[in-house]
Amino acid sequence: MNFSRIWATARRILSQLRHDPRTIALMVIAPIFLMTILKYVYNDQPQVFQRVAGSLLGVFPMLVMFLITSVATLRERTSGTLERLLILPITKLEFILGYAMAFGIAAFIQAVLVTSAALGPLGLKIAGSQLTLIWVAILDALLGMALGLFVSSFAKTEFQAVQFMPAILLPQLLLSGLLAPRAGMPRLLEIISNFLPLTYAVDATRKVLSGSKGFTTDFSLITLFLLALLAMGAVSLKRKSK
Repeated sequence: MNFSRIWATARRILSQLRHDPRTIALMVIAPIFLMTILKYVYNDQPQVFQRVAGSLLGVFPMLVMFLITSVATLRERTSGTLERLLILPITKLEFILGYAMAFGIAAFIQAVLVTSAALGPLGLKIAGSQLTLIWVAILDALLGMALGLFVSSFAKTEFQAVQFMPAILLPQLLLSGLLAPRAGMPRLLEIISNFLPLTYAVDATRKVLSGSKGFTTDFSLITLFLLALLAMGAVSLKRKSK
């Protein structure tokens, strides 16, 4: 494994992001805009806003990064860029790690800006630390990136890549405990939710918001999901679309 090749890939991805204002707006402005709407939707119910908005700080990064990564990776494959890159000494794993590094940096910027807006002007209150909340958001964003890398291998067009979002993420959203407590779900659904990464993203965010301990277990599980998905993404990565 060569770090210089990993960094070269990360730098190339960051350069592409820097020159794409629509992607930057999707990563940063869209979550803040949605949180602002949510603030005024629950303007007369501040307690509901505190509960829902806090949990969404762990959901938005995953959704956004899943969408951006799945489309960006597919575009590199269909345009022939990936095929040309993999002719070079760079390996699939180094390519995947380069993506992870680039989007990790992007996720850090996104997390700092979104959490600062939520805790500042929007008035979200947390019992834990903002740094821990930022770390949760970064892990969630990387998890969305890893999912996007993995599912992009099974899509032939950008439209198909986008179609994976409701198929992959919406069931997780329903079973994560965000909308209803998992303990009140039918036993089968509760068991299924234990194997879904978004469940632990929501749990970790809520524990940080309430100041509870035990979120390190959620961090560990999210990291395991992340590593497994990155490995699966490296194995399933195709040079080009057939």
